[in-house]
Amino acid sequence: MFSSSTFSDIPHVIQLAVAPVFLLTAVGTLLAVLTNRLGRSVDRRRVLASHLLDPEAQVAARAREELLDVEQRIRLIYAAIALAVLCAIFVCLLIALAFVDALIALDLARWVAAIFVLAMLALTGSLGVFLREIFLAVSGARSPIR
Repeated sequence: MFSSSTFSDIPHVIQLAVAPVFLLTAVGTLLAVLTNRLGRSVDRRRVLASHLLDPEAQVAARAREELLDVEQRIRLIYAAIALAVLCAIFVCLLIALAFVDALIALDLARWVAAIFVLAMLALTGSLGVFLREIFLAVSGARSPIR
């Protein structure tokens, strides 16, 4: 079933899997930051929603205006989270394929490379969307509504 050379390859595969595990740690940290920002945005949306029925028309109008910005930020955070999770899934697949490649006499190098490229594209996309959300948060209108 398994050759003795296959078992000697396993420590080497474990060494190669360390770098993707560090990448998973970084993606996990990014996800923690994104979920924190999502929570804060949802909390802000609740505050603004409570001001929509304010008897003072100007306060309600400002709340409606800022609510549109917050909704856009929430959509961007969702997209960034989805891309970061996709990156993590690709990294997990990459690690699994590396072990399968070591255990079975298949040449999966192209698949491993392709999945790594997909993981990097997903991570780059997540960071790009995250940066857009930060720009929107910083440049957005600061409403006096509290």
